[in-house]
Order: sequence, then C-alpha cells, then structure tokens
Amino acid sequence: MAEAPGARLADPDVEARLGRLDELLEGLESAPGPTTRSATEAVALLTEVYGEALARVMDHADERVAERLAEDELLGHLLVLHDIHPEPAERRAARAVERLRPAVQERGGDVEWAGVEGQVARVRLTTGGGGCGSGCGGGGDEVSDAVRAAVLAAAPELTAVEPLTETAPAFVPLTTLTLRSAP
Repeated sequence: MAEAPGARLADPDVEARLGRLDELLEGLESAPGPTTRSATEAVALLTEVYGEALARVMDHADERVAERLAEDELLGHLLVLHDIHPEPAERRAARAVERLRPAVQERGGDVEWAGVEGQVARVRLTTGGGGCGSGCGGGGDEVSDAVRAAVLAAAPELTAVEPLTETAPAFVPLTTLTLRSAP
C-alpha cells in the first residue's frame, strides 16, 4: 500500500481507500465503549483540522488556482465537504446536468437544468417518444436516478432533485402526411 515519495494515487486507488475508510468507520461506530468514542472523536478532529488546512490553501489561492483545485474530482468533493467550494451549489449542479446531457441524448431523451427552488434542484427531463418506449434503450426512472445522483454528488447541500418530466413528441415522417383538398 505504500507509494513512492511524491507519487499520486490514481482515482480508482482513491476510491478504494475511501471505500475501505467507510467500512472501518462503520465498524468503529457500531462498537461500544470509551475506546470507540475516543477513536471516533479523533477521526472527527483530524477531519476538522485537515478541512481548516484546505481552507487556508484556498485563502491563498488566486481565482485561477482555486478553479483548478475545485475542478479536481477529489479536491472538489473535499471542498464541498468542508463547505469551502468556491462555486455556488446551483452552478455545480447545473454543470453536472450538462455533463450528463450527451449520454441522455444518446438514449433518445434530453435533460436540461431548470434551476433551484429553496434547496430542491429542478431538471427538465424529456424521455424519448416515437414508439420506442421510455427513452429508446432504457427506462426513464434509470435516467432520472442517474441525474439525481449526479446532481446530489456535485451539490450535496441540495436536499432533493425534482425531475420535470416531459415526453417528446413522436416523429412523424413528412411523407406520411396527406394534404386535404379544400372544400
């Protein structure tokens, strides 16, 4: 598990470590006793101190550097966790929707950012029409779930994602239309 000095972890390695950390913390929280409380408090204090250190880094960063730090997936999540992300939640959520848009369009639908009301994100979700069911290759619920997960991952301060669902009109080829003669 030891890395060479100065080496950076690849994203899958970071994800594996975060998964293992979650497992350890769950096990720790379920064990009774004063040692468990001390260990849990130590983790919380360490997280708080590291968050303060990250906040100080952001205080020293110019706008360009702050943007680059926020764009990094791991750092972006840490900035959100410590409530120091330089972008507002609405902008982060809107960008998450835009990143998903090509994949939704490939499935015959569309997704657009519609804004925030209170702490609830709103997205306009169009499922495909034209006789291919709910999106040509997948259910609308699956797309809606993916959008919800992406928005809440980017902006966990939001409490919910409400899809404003629409069904796209079916495509009718022009050659099938007949002209009516005037009376």
